[in-house]
Amino acid sequence: MKKFKFIIFSSAIALTAASCADSLNVAPKQVLDESLLSKPSDMEGFVTAAYARMTDIPSWDSPFAPWWSGSLRSDDSYKGGGGTWDGDGWHNMEIFVQLNPNGWPLDYPWYVSYQVIQRCNTAIQRLQTVTDADFPNKNSRLGEVTFIRAFTHFRLKQFFKYIPYIDEHVIGTSAEFEAVPNRDLAQPNDQYLWERILADFKQAEELLPPVQAEKGRIDKNAATAMVARTLMFMAYEQDDRNTVVNVNKERLTEALNYLNKLTDQEGSKVGLQADFAENFDIAFDNNTKESIWEIQYSIDDGSSTGGKINRSEGLNHPFNWGGYQCCGFHQISYNMANAFKTGPDGLPMFDTYNVGSYADGDEVFFGENTFDPRFSHTVAAPGQPWKYNPNMLFENAGIRNPADYGYLKSIKELVPPDCDCLLYDGWQFNSMNKRMIRYDEVVLWKAEVLIQLDRWDESLPLINKIRERAANSTDRLVKSDGSPVLDYHVETYQPGVNCTWSKEFAWEALQWENRLEMAGEGRRFFDLQRWGILEETMNSYFAVEKTRFPWMGVARFTAGRDEYFPIPQPQINWAKGNYTQNVGY
Repeated sequence: MKKFKFIIFSSAIALTAASCADSLNVAPKQVLDESLLSKPSDMEGFVTAAYARMTDIPSWDSPFAPWWSGSLRSDDSYKGGGGTWDGDGWHNMEIFVQLNPNGWPLDYPWYVSYQVIQRCNTAIQRLQTVTDADFPNKNSRLGEVTFIRAFTHFRLKQFFKYIPYIDEHVIGTSAEFEAVPNRDLAQPNDQYLWERILADFKQAEELLPPVQAEKGRIDKNAATAMVARTLMFMAYEQDDRNTVVNVNKERLTEALNYLNKLTDQEGSKVGLQADFAENFDIAFDNNTKESIWEIQYSIDDGSSTGGKINRSEGLNHPFNWGGYQCCGFHQISYNMANAFKTGPDGLPMFDTYNVGSYADGDEVFFGENTFDPRFSHTVAAPGQPWKYNPNMLFENAGIRNPADYGYLKSIKELVPPDCDCLLYDGWQFNSMNKRMIRYDEVVLWKAEVLIQLDRWDESLPLINKIRERAANSTDRLVKSDGSPVLDYHVETYQPGVNCTWSKEFAWEALQWENRLEMAGEGRRFFDLQRWGILEETMNSYFAVEKTRFPWMGVARFTAGRDEYFPIPQPQINWAKGNYTQNVGY
């Protein structure tokens, strides 16, 4: 159980949010004026305030759903819960209909994000008033809050495409914030926003140390990874209809330079864990080479709230089963489950994977197929061990609404029911850290870049490295008698033996491996967004899913609109005409 101490100055907690006019105009009562906190010893409080609010980054919503951002809106996951009515705003996201600028799930994430950004900007302003001699950690702390600001803008941009970029120079009255447009109409596209985010990440990389004395603080490798990640998104250039019109190889070449900085450290500071399971075990919080950056959560840490618990998973535990209490959200889709099937050659079934499903019966589904072990690291199916516990079998009773969402429960984000890291106060929360960047991702990013740079032969050992680790991650996947839960069969790609390693085949293998490795973790939608294949992927997915679940019958992805959310109408109203609504809304 983690008991991190969060010491946050009352003035920092009371900092205003750039998206809320009232809080910008009304002076807080009974708090210390932040201008009085100017000593070097005061600086840590401003930085800690930014970290504290950043714990809401995975959710970006009333704090229950990190998965809606990338799994719920892709072919990875179903919303789950009591029915389509339960969290209807998320349901509309899932089927891409009736989502509008007034929808309840959109305004809050925007608001919270600019709270995070404003705390970062305040910290930057204050840190610039002290000297290195008086505050030796100045550069590191500047790098940390610059990274948090950049990451928050990065996520907002993934969601909304055009956003107001707020830095430490936007200060003062509400009118100054309102005057910053979300879209500079003089710019031909959105690249200028990426440039500002990229500059922040590069600045953070320069300032951050390779190793932090305190676990949990952001270090140089996290910034290096995000520089590469930003360049990768920039490389897939879009037009005004959100269509990818060019893949910029200069951007990808630059990204490769940063990725090499990370892979060159393999074996010393970074690397893959021997067992994939260790990425989803609270015992390994802040304790793996694979985790490059993870958001810190706590319970029973002495604070007035009982801890900075991970409230983003508050709906995802099984519903009144096995010691859990709430609430049955986040089910793995039958399409995603099918993707883990392997053929006689031990490779993915690219063309035929989605024939049949778990709905045909568990004996048929599991008895007639072999599987990638990552299935059992991602999914709990009735009758199988619950997250590495062979003495606790998952049951149908743990599924709240199987008629609408099937029987396959997402488990990566969950902890054992007897963990002292669990808290129930009407919803079920846990304090396991959220791994935001892992080395396995970096390896796959590098493979992607190499393929796009026509160096696909160099991507082969990278993709095979991931598959080898998957094949070897079976020690925890056993029944009470020690036998394997499923018939696992994974082979590496062997050109001339089980495949022809062309650029086209390598690209399909990369996309598939990326999906299997990060299944249910909120990445999938944004990968499809970057590659420019959302419409074809999602409408193909819906064509089959509507035969499995009636509520999918109206689902349809509309290109030129659904790649991004609408700008929340309350924010447009607040900005007094300075925001431009996204295309299609």
